[in-house]
Amino acid sequence: MKYMLLIPASILTLLLIAVVRALLTPGKRSEYAPPEADGRALMLAGKLSKMISCDTTSHANMHEPEKFLAFHRVLRELFPLVHQKLELTVIEGNLLYYWKGKSREKPILLMSHQDVVPADGEWIHAPFSGDIADGKVWGRGASDTKCSVMAFFEAVEELLAEGYVPDCDVYLASSCTEEWAGDGAPKIVGELKRRGVELFIVCDEGGGIISEPIGGIKGNFAMVGVFEKGKADVKFTARSTGGHASAPGKNTPVARLAAFVNEVETHTPFKRRFLPEVSAMFTRLAPYAPFGLKLVMGNLWLFGPVMKNVLGKISAQAGAMLQTTIAFTMQSGSDAYNVIPQEATLGANMRFIPHQGEKESLELIKALAAKHGLETEVIHSNDYTEPVDINGEAFKLVERVISETFPGLPVSPYVMTGATDAQFYQPICTGCIRFAPVIYGPEQMKGMHGLNENIEYNCLPGAVDFYQNLIRAQKRS
Repeated sequence: MKYMLLIPASILTLLLIAVVRALLTPGKRSEYAPPEADGRALMLAGKLSKMISCDTTSHANMHEPEKFLAFHRVLRELFPLVHQKLELTVIEGNLLYYWKGKSREKPILLMSHQDVVPADGEWIHAPFSGDIADGKVWGRGASDTKCSVMAFFEAVEELLAEGYVPDCDVYLASSCTEEWAGDGAPKIVGELKRRGVELFIVCDEGGGIISEPIGGIKGNFAMVGVFEKGKADVKFTARSTGGHASAPGKNTPVARLAAFVNEVETHTPFKRRFLPEVSAMFTRLAPYAPFGLKLVMGNLWLFGPVMKNVLGKISAQAGAMLQTTIAFTMQSGSDAYNVIPQEATLGANMRFIPHQGEKESLELIKALAAKHGLETEVIHSNDYTEPVDINGEAFKLVERVISETFPGLPVSPYVMTGATDAQFYQPICTGCIRFAPVIYGPEQMKGMHGLNENIEYNCLPGAVDFYQNLIRAQKRS
């Protein structure tokens, strides 16, 4: 009885400490909102509109040079000084620009991709219209990611017009195969390797200025991606002698696949863990949360074990930051309702987390598949990227530039659960930052790879200013 009384008392003490800590943490508010659109914003919207109206849809393993050559002509028209003053290398439609600086020390590379995903379905504004309406620029690529391509080209165009010479070498890059993880970015990296270039910072898409990054936390926040999870496409196959459906045996191929999926879905083999970058994200966001969330997010030392189990139920995106994930996406079996297949297959997409990387995660899933009599074939696989040091020079510099460019905008590290071209730059850069300096509200997030993609053009001047400030910041770094 004595020990039973001690346990609740100790828990009560820990809870009391957590509550006091939350009460003593000053509440904060994100103060940043973009200014009202002005003439400059409308001018930038016009440039983005012309870029969107050039259809640069890419398809896996297809070489379609004409559409990208047309896009390059648009870039030359919109940014003449960039094309007069910078050295351009075109590698099968992929672009690499070199702006010689006063020093070769700590070069930076600004990048985002030219290509877009297909635009199917019924749109309010035609997907390649580039319509400017309701304070937005509409069309495929508006937010993913011709907005940032436009912004860093415009940033350099304006600096060149001033006669500015950067203190460090500056590179601009844009691949035409990002949407299907093609070989565009690797070819650019190969060229940089050939030149012996080691980059200080790569600034790609991935994170951004996100409105309400976690439900209940209001306002705009700069979510800076610091690494990407690994990725694999995996095929599972169940075999049998087949037969007529009127006399089914046990453990038919489809049944074994179903049992496998059920076990993975209900008893995941993957461990949940708060990585330092994820813990830092929750710690930084906690002061901006309502009290209940602040109590939990600001005291992971106590609530972490509970959060590991419930976070994925609250937010699939947040839950994916804690573990390797697997999503079952494709399935095939018999061509007839009354035939048991001799072979049934299942396709899945996996995303690897650092504490259970590519090798361990694949071994776990292969062992579980074998338990159900399934064969496993890895179609494609790559491991996670090494995290950027959130206390290091590159991250701190970007953090400072964000704060200077967007006063009142909180900055937080962020884990990329998707994939970007930045992954290919890891061999020549330890500071691969994933941050597009535009605002992504719920409507913009929904439109990416979906219907009615758009960007609010009042945020475009800030994006241009960010890239200019990042270039200028090297003088003070």
